[in-house]
Amino acid sequence: MTVHLEVAEGVGTIRLDRPPMNALDIAAQDRIRELAEEATRREDVRAVVLWGGEKVFAAGADIKEMQKMDHAAMVARSRGLQDSFTAVARIPKPVVAAVTGYALGGGCELALCADFRIAADNAKLGQPEILLGLIPGAGGTQRLARLIGPSKAKDLIFTGRMVKADEALALGLVDRVVPAAEVYEQAHAWAARLAAGPALALRAAKESVDAGLETDIDTGLAIERNWFAGLFATEDREIGMRSFVEDGPGKAKFV
Repeated sequence: MTVHLEVAEGVGTIRLDRPPMNALDIAAQDRIRELAEEATRREDVRAVVLWGGEKVFAAGADIKEMQKMDHAAMVARSRGLQDSFTAVARIPKPVVAAVTGYALGGGCELALCADFRIAADNAKLGQPEILLGLIPGAGGTQRLARLIGPSKAKDLIFTGRMVKADEALALGLVDRVVPAAEVYEQAHAWAARLAAGPALALRAAKESVDAGLETDIDTGLAIERNWFAGLFATEDREIGMRSFVEDGPGKAKFV
């Protein structure tokens, strides 16, 4: 398989493994969807890392495969492409992308599906589809604009230019830049810390933010209110409040 799921310490690593550039062909896209759905179901997976290996995250779609497709073929395939990435975005658990080397086109779009992005100091990100006479088709026009704002997103999408890690950080495209050798270690540590947290509260927080961004403020507040009240029925809420009262903040051991 070109994509694997490895689980340790409550963290599931979705590992892209299609050397040399982790080009995302149809088989890899479908496998990403399968593993995202598996990570969603598995109780032993409480947080997720997206990882392409030490050299490259993903340099984009498989252009040789796409070149053979005509309009009818892409009409039939484009929903499956988007669904693969949406499955990652909808994992109801914390997801961090560990970005090394190139994250271009589909690779950048996959990173956009994470909640947090840690990039190597040698990373280069971008949406170069315009250089092929195309636009991003796996969520790039939507998720990038929501993340960094429409004008900055249009700059990257219209020009197809790559940005280095420092500019990506300034744009808000990534959240932390670290030495390349530390990317996976820090991403796994971020995920492991959250894996020890209250799973239902983390799910509620993620869904409240994500769903709220897609609607008006009153509806968003209703979503938050319903999740907030619902968490009062959980054991984790009881544990967290009891621990706070008896031992102070930050010492609860959630189940």
